[in-house]
Amino acid sequence: MTVDAIGGVWRYAMDLAAELKVLGVETVFVCLGPAPSAQKAREANSIGRLLVLDAPLDWLVESAEAVSRLPSMIADLARREQADLLHLNLPSQAAGLETDIPVLAVSHSCVVTWFAGVRQSGVPDAWEWQLDLNRSGFQRADAVISPSRSHAEMLERAYGAIPQLQVVHNGSRIENELTEKRDMVFAAGRWWDDGKNGAVLDAAARSLDWPLIMAGSNTGPNGQHLPIAHASHQGELTHDETVALMREAKIVVSPSIYEPFGLAPLEAARAGAALVLSDVPTYRELWDGCALFADPRDPEAFRSAISRLSSDAGLRAVLAVRAYERSLHFTVSAQARAMAAIYERLATRGKTLSAAE
Repeated sequence: MTVDAIGGVWRYAMDLAAELKVLGVETVFVCLGPAPSAQKAREANSIGRLLVLDAPLDWLVESAEAVSRLPSMIADLARREQADLLHLNLPSQAAGLETDIPVLAVSHSCVVTWFAGVRQSGVPDAWEWQLDLNRSGFQRADAVISPSRSHAEMLERAYGAIPQLQVVHNGSRIENELTEKRDMVFAAGRWWDDGKNGAVLDAAARSLDWPLIMAGSNTGPNGQHLPIAHASHQGELTHDETVALMREAKIVVSPSIYEPFGLAPLEAARAGAALVLSDVPTYRELWDGCALFADPRDPEAFRSAISRLSSDAGLRAVLAVRAYERSLHFTVSAQARAMAAIYERLATRGKTLSAAE
C-alpha cells in the first residue's frame, strides 16, 4: 500500500490497515515523498511493515518525467515482497504499471479536481500532464475507489467515464468518550492548501465570542504559506493531540472549498462536537441535517453560524447528537470489510487469469 506522510492519506492507511489486519490482511506500507517522522514510522511498523521509497509524489513535481521511473520501482518492489495486490493511494502511480498483480487505485484527491473545486477552472497548461497521467492510471487500475459519491462525480466530469469506479466511504476509529468540554471552537487542516480555506476561517475568528483554535501546518512543502492572524494557531499536532482538542471543543469547523471526504468532521462528530461545515456537495452528501452550513467564500457566514451555535446550547446538543449518530455509518470496520471484499474479488480474478494463461 503506497502512502505519504504529508496529508490525510497517512491516517486513512493506518486506520484501514489496522482493521484489515484483524481480517487477516498483511500490509507492507511504501512511503513516497518526504520521509515520515519517527513517530509515524513506529506507528506503521506496529501495524504492518514500512518501506521508504526514494521517489516523489506527483503533486510535488513539475513534470511527468519526474515520476516516470515510479511504475517500474513499484512493480519491482511488489515482486520482491511477493504481494498479492497493489493498493495505490495515488491513481497516477498505476499509469504504465507492468505487473500481473491486481491493482487498486484510490482517489483521495487530485490536482485536476482540486482546480475544478477551488479555482473553478481546468488545470493550467503546465499541469496538463497531471490530467493525462491520472487518466492513464484510472484506465490501468483494475478497481478505482472514491471516498464519496460527490468526489466520484467530480472524477468522471474531469476524466470521463471510469467503469471500474466504486464508492467506499472512509471511516474513523475514534470512540465517543465523556470529556469536559470548553467554550471553544476548533478546526484542523493543512492550512497552506487553498482548498482547506483557512483564510476565510481566520477572518471569521476576528469577531467571535469564543476562541478559535486552528491546528495544522500553515507552511506547505513547496513554500506555500498562510498567515494566521486572528485564530490561535497551534501548528502541526500529532493525531492524538488533535483528537484531544476535538474532544474539548464544543464546536468544530471545516471551511474546506474542496473536500473529497473530510476526515476532520467525522472525527469531530465522534468526539461529540457540533459541526459548522462549508456548503459544498461532499459535506451536504455526508452531513445534511446534522450540521450548520456556511458559504465557503464568506467569512461572515461562518462567523454567523459559529455565533449561532455558541449562543444556543440546545441547538448545539441536537446537532452534536445527530452528527454522532450519522458518524456511526462511517466506521473503519465497515470500510475494511468493503475493501477486503474488493481485494478478494481482484485477487481471485487475478489467479483465474494467471491459470488461464
